[in-house]
Amino acid sequence: MKLVSWNVNGLRAVLGKGFLEFFAAEKPDVLCLQETKCHPGDVAHVEWPKGYSVAFSAAKKKGYSGTAVFTKDSKAKPLSVTEGIGIEEHDQEGRTLTVEFEDFYLVNVYVPNAQHGLVRLPYRERWDVDFCNYLKGLEAKKPVAFCGDLNVAHKEIDLARPKANVGNPGFTVEERAGFDRFLESGFTDTFREFETGPDHYSWWSYRAGARGKNIGWRIDYFLTSAGLASRLKGAWISPQVMGSDHCPVGLELK
Repeated sequence: MKLVSWNVNGLRAVLGKGFLEFFAAEKPDVLCLQETKCHPGDVAHVEWPKGYSVAFSAAKKKGYSGTAVFTKDSKAKPLSVTEGIGIEEHDQEGRTLTVEFEDFYLVNVYVPNAQHGLVRLPYRERWDVDFCNYLKGLEAKKPVAFCGDLNVAHKEIDLARPKANVGNPGFTVEERAGFDRFLESGFTDTFREFETGPDHYSWWSYRAGARGKNIGWRIDYFLTSAGLASRLKGAWISPQVMGSDHCPVGLELK
C-alpha cells in the first residue's frame, strides 16, 4: 500500500501548480493533504483522478488550516472516516482525519504551529499530549499510522541550521519533547528506518533562495505503531515535487 502525505499550503493554489498531474503520476493508494485552506464547496468543480473518494475536514475560519484524504476505491476503501479527536478545543480547525482500514488506522494531521514569539506554544503543548493520548486510544483497537506536517524538527540532523534555530518555533525544547513522547509511546519515525543521513528536508522558507540551497527542515513525517513494523517496505521524501513550500513524503507498507 502506497501512502503519500503533502502539506500543499492551499489546495486551490496548488491546483494551478501541477497538483493534478502529480496526483495522476504518483498513483498513491492514499493521499493525505494538510493546510488545504478550503471548504469542500470551494473545489467541488475539480475533476479529481478517477477511482478515488475524498473526505475533507475544514476549519471554521475560512481560508485556514484544513485536511483532506483521497483513498483509492479499488485498493484502500476505508471502513470509516472521522474528523477531529473528540476534544472541542482542538476540533475547530480541521486538523485531523482518521481513516479506518480493516487492519490499521491512518491519521492525517496538521499540527498547530507555535507561531512567532511562541505565542501558541502553551496550546501546542496541550495538543501534543491530547493527540498522543488519542493515538494510543486508537492503538488499543488496532495498529496506527499517522502522517502530516508535525511542525517540529525532531533532532539537529532534521534541519540545516540547528544552532541558529534553537528556541524558535518548530525547534523548541517543548515541541521536541512532544515528538519524543510519540517515540516513547512506541511509534517509529519511518523515514529514519531507511535513511540515517543528513540533508533530507521537507520544508523550505520562501526567503533567500532557501530551497535551491537546501536550507530546510524535516517537519513532515509518517510514524507507525510497533504492530506495523514488519510491514514497513520503504519511506521517502520527494523534494523534486514543487508547488508548495513543503514537498510530499511517502510510506510503503507490505
